[in-house]
Amino acid sequence: MSQNYATYPSLRGQTVLVTGGAEGIGAACVEMFWQQGSKVVFLDISEPSSQKLLEKLRASQSENHGPLPQFKQCDVTDLDRLRACADEVIAEHGAVDILLNNAASAGGATRVPTEQVTLESWNFDVNVNLRHQFFLTQAVVPGMRAKGKGNIVNMGSISWRIPGTGLPVYTLCKAAVMGMTRTHSKEFGRWGIRVNSVMPGSVATQRQIDEVLTPEYRAEIMAAQTIQRDLTPEEIARLILFLASDDSSAITGSSYVIDGGYVSDP
Repeated sequence: MSQNYATYPSLRGQTVLVTGGAEGIGAACVEMFWQQGSKVVFLDISEPSSQKLLEKLRASQSENHGPLPQFKQCDVTDLDRLRACADEVIAEHGAVDILLNNAASAGGATRVPTEQVTLESWNFDVNVNLRHQFFLTQAVVPGMRAKGKGNIVNMGSISWRIPGTGLPVYTLCKAAVMGMTRTHSKEFGRWGIRVNSVMPGSVATQRQIDEVLTPEYRAEIMAAQTIQRDLTPEEIARLILFLASDDSSAITGSSYVIDGGYVSDP
């Protein structure tokens, strides 16, 4: 972990559950929570990507890190499997201290204009970008409530703030994440559970680079952003670590834009 960035003692020993943890922002979060000494469990549909991440972490392991993160294969659209994974983590660790609802898809399958949306494509988008956040939260909150403390960070997006076009159901889901975050912060706050969300702009994950970030699209981004460079997954992860730590103990119900100045508001 770079000495240029913050260390959060409150994250050491905490059980952290991350969805979509094998690549991109999720992988950056898995690595950085691990570097903070957290006990990290991550869910992902891709075993090859997950094993590649674990090999990378194993090669850089030190005594200051937590135990090597644990991978559980899970398609988050399969609610039975999702609940089973949550139950396994709770049985193994007692409770989830920090939940990062990260898994999402803004790739080709979600890029269906309104006129072409079918019930099948609608369900795919909602299931992969919204539904699992609600039901995984439902699964872990009882353990947090019993401990009198917990922390949930939901992954949103600025896509509905721009507003973006060409992926209407995705943007709908990401707008709903903000509403869910506010509702759950009010509902669970009495039990010491904080709930926040982050709303990234365009982030140069490997998948974005491979599938979306054409020279033309990058030019559009740079025309809108104040910061004239690509944003990285690690920059998003650093905000998430802060929100998950006790340094942000009075923050709940908030949604943080982190977009290099794209939408230019809080």
